[in-house]
Amino acid sequence: MQALILKRPGEVAIEEVPPLVCPEGEVRLQVKRVGLCGSDLNSYRGKNPMVSFPRVVGHEVAATVLDDTPGHPALSAGTNVTLSPYTSCGHCASCKRGRPNACQFNQTLGVQRDGALTEYIALPPEKLYPANLSLKELCLVEPLTIGFHAVARGRVTETDTVAIIGCGGVGLGAVAASNCRGARTIAIDVDDEKLNIARKSGATDTINTRQEGLHERLVEMTGGLGPDVVIEAIGLPDTFRAAVEEVAFTGRVVYIGYAKEPVAYETKLFVQKELDILGSRNALPEDFHAVIQMLEQGLFPLDEAVSIVVPLEEAAEALAAWSGDPSRFSKIMIRLD
Repeated sequence: MQALILKRPGEVAIEEVPPLVCPEGEVRLQVKRVGLCGSDLNSYRGKNPMVSFPRVVGHEVAATVLDDTPGHPALSAGTNVTLSPYTSCGHCASCKRGRPNACQFNQTLGVQRDGALTEYIALPPEKLYPANLSLKELCLVEPLTIGFHAVARGRVTETDTVAIIGCGGVGLGAVAASNCRGARTIAIDVDDEKLNIARKSGATDTINTRQEGLHERLVEMTGGLGPDVVIEAIGLPDTFRAAVEEVAFTGRVVYIGYAKEPVAYETKLFVQKELDILGSRNALPEDFHAVIQMLEQGLFPLDEAVSIVVPLEEAAEALAAWSGDPSRFSKIMIRLD
């Protein structure tokens, strides 16, 4: 069968790989769609420290079950599913606390182990989520769960004002999740097109920081108090600092992005504001169910959020174009059916 292999940074090839051998107890899947995210771009650029080469990439997946699954009637042959691409050991501190999304020994598809940009894969049934959604929608579930999990980590309620820095795929998930919880949601980016999609995803207000000052606008919008919750979904030192500087006293800061270099803080703000500073990693089953419910209700601007869908044969060209000009794309999907 064919697979898209990242042989080394900047070099991608479609190659024949051995046929799938399905482990006992797992479910055979025919891959139909795979989305590409920022971690895939970083792997392509050689800036993802967790990936090794060569690697089959891809962890945002829509697939079809090939065989009836004993004990799981919802996973009958022909059922379309999305999936959780993470593993958990069951024994580390995170797993023992019931938070397997942050497993110390997690191996994500397409990063620490070969991913889904191939014709067939196999996964345990508990990792699969059937839903009455299109293939494009199913492929969007996993990236949106990252933002939903961050909003859950921030304990967002309808009384909160939430500022979300960054309106890429993950940030849009946070915008949609905040809106679903009834919060006032402020989307922040440097791109008007992304901010327009954020409004369609549920943002009540937007700030383009290329055109107006972030601090001044947040002061104006919040009556001088600052947002109750700030979610950072970019991973830059400046935005890491801005989250702490702009959040209200006794507010919550949630970090999703990885800063690619050390961040220097004015740490007195941590204490003076008595902040809750939280990391957010991957997602839990309840996040998958929440995203699926939202998509089933038609509450997300699907077509605007996906830039292009290309066949496997054009995936290398799409990756190169994305690397050359990231601002051109919000989401790239690869079609394998």
